[in-house]
Amino acid sequence: MKAQALKWIKTWEFGLAVLLVLEILVLGAINPTFLNLENLLFSTSDFTHILLAALPLTLVIITAGIDISGVSIMGLTSITLGLVWVAGVNIFVALFIALGVGVLAGMFNGAFVASTDVNPLVITLGSLFMFAGIAMGLPGLLDALGFKAYGAAGFAAYMYEGISGLPHSFNQIAHGGIGWVPYPLIIVLLFALFLGILLHKTRFGRYLYLIGVNEQAARYSNVPVKSTLVTVYALSGFGAALAGVALTSYFTSARSDLGKEALLTIITVVVLGGADIYGGKGTIVGTLLAGFFIGFLRQGLLAMGVTSDVVPVVVGGLLIVVVALKLFLTAYNQRRLNQQALKLTEQTSQAPSPHS
Repeated sequence: MKAQALKWIKTWEFGLAVLLVLEILVLGAINPTFLNLENLLFSTSDFTHILLAALPLTLVIITAGIDISGVSIMGLTSITLGLVWVAGVNIFVALFIALGVGVLAGMFNGAFVASTDVNPLVITLGSLFMFAGIAMGLPGLLDALGFKAYGAAGFAAYMYEGISGLPHSFNQIAHGGIGWVPYPLIIVLLFALFLGILLHKTRFGRYLYLIGVNEQAARYSNVPVKSTLVTVYALSGFGAALAGVALTSYFTSARSDLGKEALLTIITVVVLGGADIYGGKGTIVGTLLAGFFIGFLRQGLLAMGVTSDVVPVVVGGLLIVVVALKLFLTAYNQRRLNQQALKLTEQTSQAPSPHS
C-alpha cells in the first residue's frame, strides 16, 4: 500500500492535483467569494465544453494523432440541433440527431487518418474548415432546397443570427443541477468515468497505447488499427458534439460559430494533463485535473479584472511552459537511466570471475 501511495505521489497527476488545490486557495485569498462551494461548482459550467472536447481528444493524442476539427464540430452540432428543432422536431430528438452528426464527423476524420499516410493534423485542419463551412451554409442550403421552417423568414434567417427561443427544458441542461452540483459537471464526470474505464481497463485502451508507441508493431500484433482509429476519432467527434450541445444550452441559442475560440485551451488542457504529443502516454484523470486547473485559472483572471484578450496569452504561455518542462523532464530521465545503465555495466565488468 505504501509503495502504491509513493508511486502515485511521483506521478504527473498528483502534481496537477496539488497545483489545483493551491490555485483555489490562492484565488480564494485574493477573492474570498471564490471559496464558496456553490459558486465554485456552478462556475464549472463556464468551461465544461472544454472538458467534454478535451477528454476524448486525450485518446486521440495517445495514438500519436490529433483532431483540431472539434471546435467546428461544436458549431455544426449546435446549428444542426437548432435547425432540426425549428423544422418541428422535438428538442431532445433533435439533440440526439445533432450528436449523431458529431459522431459521423469524427468517423469521417478517422476514416481518412486510418486509410492514408497523411498527417492527422493536415486532415483535421481541412475538416476544421469544411465543417465550419457546412455549419455556416446549412441554413441557406436548406432554404434554397425548399425545406420549410416554422416562421415566415424560413431557414435563411438563421444563417447569421442563430436560433433562439429554445425550450426551457433544454436550457436547463446548462443552468440546472442536483443540489449544488450542476448538470454539466455531472455529465463531464460521467463521461470521464466512461472514458477512463475504456482507456485503462479494456483491450481497446491497450490498443490505443500500442498504436501510439509503434503503429507498425501494433499492426504486426494483429491490432485492428483501422477500426480502432475510426472509433477513437468518432469518440472525439462525440465529445465535441456534447460540447456543442452544452454551449447551445448555456447560451440558450444555436449558432454555427459556437466554440470557435476554444481550440488553444482544449489542446493546452490535454498537454498539461500529461498526454504526449508523440503518442503512447496520457490519462483521463490528468486531463480532467488539467481542465479544472485551466478553467479556474481563466475564471480567477477574469475575476481579478484581467481582460478576455489577455487570458489567451496566459493560456498560450502556459502551453509553451508545459511542453518545455516535459521535454526537459524527458531528457533528464533519459540521462539518469543512461547513467544507471553505465554504472551497472561498470560494476559487472569489475566483478571477479567465478572461475578466477
